[in-house]
Amino acid sequence: MRRKPSYVFNKIWINGIFVILMILIIYPLTWMIMNSLKANTELFSSSFSFPKKLLFSNYADAWRLGFASFFFNSIFVTVVSVAATVILAAFCAYALARLKIRFRNTILYLIMGGLLLSPQSALISLYRLLDALNIYNTYFAMIIPYIAFRIPFGVFLMYGYFKDFPSDLEDAARIDGCNTLGILLRIVMPISKPIISATAIVSAIFTWNEFIFALVFIENEKLITIPVGLSRFKDALLTNWTGMLAGIVIASFPMVIAFLFMSKTFIRGLTAGSVKG
Repeated sequence: MRRKPSYVFNKIWINGIFVILMILIIYPLTWMIMNSLKANTELFSSSFSFPKKLLFSNYADAWRLGFASFFFNSIFVTVVSVAATVILAAFCAYALARLKIRFRNTILYLIMGGLLLSPQSALISLYRLLDALNIYNTYFAMIIPYIAFRIPFGVFLMYGYFKDFPSDLEDAARIDGCNTLGILLRIVMPISKPIISATAIVSAIFTWNEFIFALVFIENEKLITIPVGLSRFKDALLTNWTGMLAGIVIASFPMVIAFLFMSKTFIRGLTAGSVKG
């Protein structure tokens, strides 16, 4: 059967928009990788051309100049923050969605109100609080605020998913003698991998790229993370631009790899958490 001209036209312009968006996304990444393999002089003389000689030593220089420390600090802070965020958000969302507790809706609305709070607006208050608790300039000065600001979004995603969780599975588990905590850990969370993965990836991206808290709450050079560490490559007199680009490429790999491996689960989780409840 011959297709209508309108159908063909719509397909062409929709595909054209996707091609343009793909170019807008891929070109900056290609430019960054391409220029991370150049010398500084070549970067400024011909930044839009392919490198005459591939200088993989830029990556080694970035790693040697302290990027290794920044990288492992970011890994540690991200893993701890994401793990705590997922666990606490799951506990809170399950309790609000499945248990009969007083003022459940009020508590839910208060938690959702955290989505309206900008992290930067609490900067001064957090600084004074962390200093009073004697955890300023420690890993906890980053980890605790990251957890606090990501829990509302995690609860938002998981609440809708847990709200429509099959009650038959919970009833069967209770008959077998499983308590509420056991139901959550053994039944609900293993089945809820999509929404948990979505929460983990979103939280990891936020934590990995966060700059303001890491800059203000950390003074020890041994504790700084990648976003702050990359700014240290810039100097008043001499800036290693290609080394900075190499560091940015290295910093982007963990999140890109995590998303590639978990993309299907991530999309399923976001869809489930947004339409349920």
